[in-house]
Amino acid sequence: MSDPRRSIPSVDRLLREPGIAALLDRAPRNVVVAAVRDAVAAARDAGAAPADGWAGAVAVRVAQRSTPSLQPVLNATGVVLHTNLGRAPLAAAALEAVVAAARDYCALEYDLSTGARGHRTEHCASLLAELAGTPAALVVNNAAAALVLALNAHAAGREVLISRGELIEIGGSFRIPDILEKSGAILREVGTTNRTHLTDYQQAIGERTGAILTVHRSNFELQGFTASPAPGDLARLAHDRGVPFLYDIGSGLLADLSPWGLTSEPGVKAGVASGADLVLFSGDKLLGGPQAGCLVGSAPAIAACRSNPLARVARADKLTLAALEATLALYHDPDLARREVPVLRMLTASAEELRSRAARLSGLLPASL
Repeated sequence: MSDPRRSIPSVDRLLREPGIAALLDRAPRNVVVAAVRDAVAAARDAGAAPADGWAGAVAVRVAQRSTPSLQPVLNATGVVLHTNLGRAPLAAAALEAVVAAARDYCALEYDLSTGARGHRTEHCASLLAELAGTPAALVVNNAAAALVLALNAHAAGREVLISRGELIEIGGSFRIPDILEKSGAILREVGTTNRTHLTDYQQAIGERTGAILTVHRSNFELQGFTASPAPGDLARLAHDRGVPFLYDIGSGLLADLSPWGLTSEPGVKAGVASGADLVLFSGDKLLGGPQAGCLVGSAPAIAACRSNPLARVARADKLTLAALEATLALYHDPDLARREVPVLRMLTASAEELRSRAARLSGLLPASL
């Protein structure tokens, strides 16, 4: 019995078929050729020609290659900050800033007042530090990079004390112990999963200690028989022993959302008030900006990070800086931020607003599905 795959035509022959040749008028030749090769490979794997014909199979593959993979979607999950859906949508002002920075040349690393070379790290630094209430700030390209940078700058080759209950997985199978190891620091676990006391840190701290780190458990909660020291107590212990206290708060909450029920999430200012040398957080969560890693804190702590070679590896691009600067500027007026930053607008919407929106959508969905 002959192998049915012998009847599968060659790529060259398929390209001459009228239905496929017509695609060359609508798409680049290399795209059509690649689509034909994919269709042929799929047919060989299946042992038969495509059920809808060669022209149809190739047309589908050409369309797939011609359609951007990052397509807009309607978020009907009920999760405002959905990592798989891109987290925070940007404010209109941030979008305008991105377009302006992308369309034309910009003073990314040029000081227009002096005519000398500038530093890209200065674009958001002063505004971010002002809003956080710290002497200095730094922006890198994502929050994990900010943590690696802070650990490498302050504790490479030395122990970092962290509670066992904070050795979390932050998504995508990336875990705090692995990130800490890659930073060059040495993990020193203290306490237990559910209960860690200040005395656990006091007993563990020593000459090999490079820093104390605490990480907010933003994607789960420990309940029941639990205990953990206050960040302020950890900061005092760290400073008494001459090591920095690093506080990763995660979400980057700059607005006061307690009137809307968000009371358990540590804010940026609360993190700073704890006495932390560095407070680290994301730009694209509750802050409502682009993906970025934000570090705020003391001038010496930020300077050590800024001068570290990893700061160059993890530097933010001009579009990120443009979007973040425009987003941060909205926070000068808390009411303006709640109106203009989409994440804040969604989280502070009243029950009546949501009910009215749901009623409008319920009438539209049957006709559109």
